[in-house]
Amino acid sequence: SSHLDSRLSSPIALPRSRILPKKGEPIPPRKAMPNAEKLAKKQKYFDKLVDLCVNTPNALIICADFVASTQMQDIRMELRGKAVVLMGKNTMIRKALEMGHLAHPDAGMDVLRSNIRGNIGFIFATNCQLDDIREVLTKHVRDSAAKSGQMAKANLSLPAGPTGMDPSQTAFFQALNIGTKIVKGQIELVSEFPILKQGERVSPSSAILLAKLGIRPFQYGMEVEQVFQDGSVFPAAVLDISDDVLIQKFMSGIANMAAFSRELGIPTEAGLPHAFGNAFRNIAALVADIDFTFKEVEEVKKFLADP
Repeated sequence: SSHLDSRLSSPIALPRSRILPKKGEPIPPRKAMPNAEKLAKKQKYFDKLVDLCVNTPNALIICADFVASTQMQDIRMELRGKAVVLMGKNTMIRKALEMGHLAHPDAGMDVLRSNIRGNIGFIFATNCQLDDIREVLTKHVRDSAAKSGQMAKANLSLPAGPTGMDPSQTAFFQALNIGTKIVKGQIELVSEFPILKQGERVSPSSAILLAKLGIRPFQYGMEVEQVFQDGSVFPAAVLDISDDVLIQKFMSGIANMAAFSRELGIPTEAGLPHAFGNAFRNIAALVADIDFTFKEVEEVKKFLADP
């Protein structure tokens, strides 16, 4: 009973959200509900995204990491009248696509919703082709300096030779263990030095040295990650497939189907040329040594008679 009394007398731990403020402390304000104007603005965004997905199901899903506001503005201006650039928070995009899928289950918005991750946006082709949009995006790419902690997008090496920096700045090279020498009053690199490696973070020393050398190693712009078309989402690399590659893949499939049908003995349109070719070779072999002939086999018999 004493043990039970001690448990009853001990204070019960409450969550921090339920603990009342101490005497004299101000009561924290409650989270305000969104007003009618904000709700109307959200609904307008939802309706616009759903309408574009249903009536213009031809869009590029782009990544906008490190894209400047002026770049975004220039892209919008150049695509005006041709395409619609639509950005937004991922939570709002997912909510709009969820609502749109309930109203239009065949539009593929559930597939699109599952691919919403990262700093992404949409460019819907309303009056142009997707390749036209890609050309515009490639024009609006800007060079950028390396920043500390940033992921390197490409490998970069400093070439051997003069750097144009005076001898008082050797400390920047020593911090990275770069071999240098002083020639004619300026620092020279003894050998080529890899300063950035793709997929690794930029160190503070590397960022400062590249800034001193005036090297801007990165280029940033809107990058096409995926394509939304007719309810399907596929990688952007599909857009780079040319007609020649498609024809080659198609002919390879035809050849495989013809071989498969010939092996099974089932006549198909793809296997008919091979069947007729094999039949002609068999007939030519049979009549090669006899006097019987016909027009199609005459050339073969002439070749066999005088190879």
